[in-house]
Amino acid sequence: MSRAAQQQEYSVRVLERVRDVPRETWDALARADGDGSPFLEHTWLDGLEQTGCVGPDSGWLPAHLSLWRGEKLVAVAPSYVKGNSEGEFVFDWGWAEAAERMGIRYYPKVVLAVPFTPAGGDRVLVAPDEDRADATRLVAAAAREWCARFQGSGVHVLYPPEDEARRWEESGYLLREGMQLHWRRDGATRFEDYLARFDSKHRNQIKRELRRVQEAGITVETLPPEGHTREIARAMHRFYTSTVDKHGPWGRLYLNEQFFDWLVDHFKDRLAWVVARDARSGKPIGGAFNVAKGKRMYGRYWGTLSDVPNLHFVLCYYEGIRSCIERGIDVFEGGAGRDEHKHSRGFAPTMTRSVHWLADARMRRALGPWLEHERRRIRSFLTEP
Repeated sequence: MSRAAQQQEYSVRVLERVRDVPRETWDALARADGDGSPFLEHTWLDGLEQTGCVGPDSGWLPAHLSLWRGEKLVAVAPSYVKGNSEGEFVFDWGWAEAAERMGIRYYPKVVLAVPFTPAGGDRVLVAPDEDRADATRLVAAAAREWCARFQGSGVHVLYPPEDEARRWEESGYLLREGMQLHWRRDGATRFEDYLARFDSKHRNQIKRELRRVQEAGITVETLPPEGHTREIARAMHRFYTSTVDKHGPWGRLYLNEQFFDWLVDHFKDRLAWVVARDARSGKPIGGAFNVAKGKRMYGRYWGTLSDVPNLHFVLCYYEGIRSCIERGIDVFEGGAGRDEHKHSRGFAPTMTRSVHWLADARMRRALGPWLEHERRRIRSFLTEP
């Protein structure tokens, strides 16, 4: 199809709110009834907007790119105008510093992502009867044009799947590779199958960590859907804020209490929150914020009000793994970071991707060799025994 024909047939609209698209329409594009990411569903993204977690004050201004043929919505890409690089997890602080040295204004920029969420998934949501490759290429061009219209520095697409990343790359975007640690069930049907993957030293260490939490008088469980209540939501928000507070100036409260309430009111079928309780009083003293859909579970946040040795490992790793095995979930994405704690407990290196277009030709030329060097380092790490 020629560019002229494309321009005649399609139009692009920038939407200020997710709810400018009906939930049923949005979710059909997001594959909500299939294997699409739960974080791309209308309820999650709309909840962030309705509770004020994203908006002008957060540095995430909704500007969702949508592609139309007449009055039919062909595709939509959750998009935001950013005045900073916070909450993205694909770090470009060094790029911003380099731009400043070159006399280039780096902010604002356009980011296609789920705010505060380093989880993979489609970044261009496409109607079921449309060609995904064509729609992605059209959105890629529209994103550059939209960015130029308000004189942004570039477009950044975070955590797309591999096939989509290649389509963006074919459209002139620079590919960046990264890494996370994911746990895979690989046929395990019992927690003992997971333990059997380790040598005796590490197996005994895991058992000892589990036992010490139990001996401290702490019970840990993954809540069923009906267990996610407003009371639990408030407790989980306290745990979340306690962890952010411990990080001092490096922490930021992206999510407010209203969003936690929103989730238990509208999204509880996707929640798999882990709660630790004092066995005597039954009072919640810690928790881990997990979301599950289909064959994947996603670990996001954790926190505790009590300093119990090894509780972090039980809440964030072992209970999530146990729940995945019990529910037949194949992959547990432990979130951002590639720390040794995950690796030594069975989480394996997994490649992630992002794609980037910089408006300034000097920035594009400078980033090409740097990204190639970074890719070699990532691939070297992934192939280490």
